[in-house]
Amino acid sequence: MERPQLEVADVFRRYGEAFRLTYAPSLSSGWLRVMSAVELCRTAALGGHLEECDVCGHQRPAYNSCRNRHCPVR
Repeated sequence: MERPQLEVADVFRRYGEAFRLTYAPSLSSGWLRVMSAVELCRTAALGGHLEECDVCGHQRPAYNSCRNRHCPVR
């Protein structure tokens, strides 16, 4: 399955810090943890593995998801 051109994590990575600065007093620690998890999702920070095609043997790196229940790619 092909990844969409823009994901929630991309928005969080680009605008998350400004959002947190603007709305910090009204954000719960739970929401801050969710945002952090989604920002790190499918990046080298969470480690990864090699995916291999069963037909041709081609390998490509794949980063692990955050597995947060609120993450759309979990």
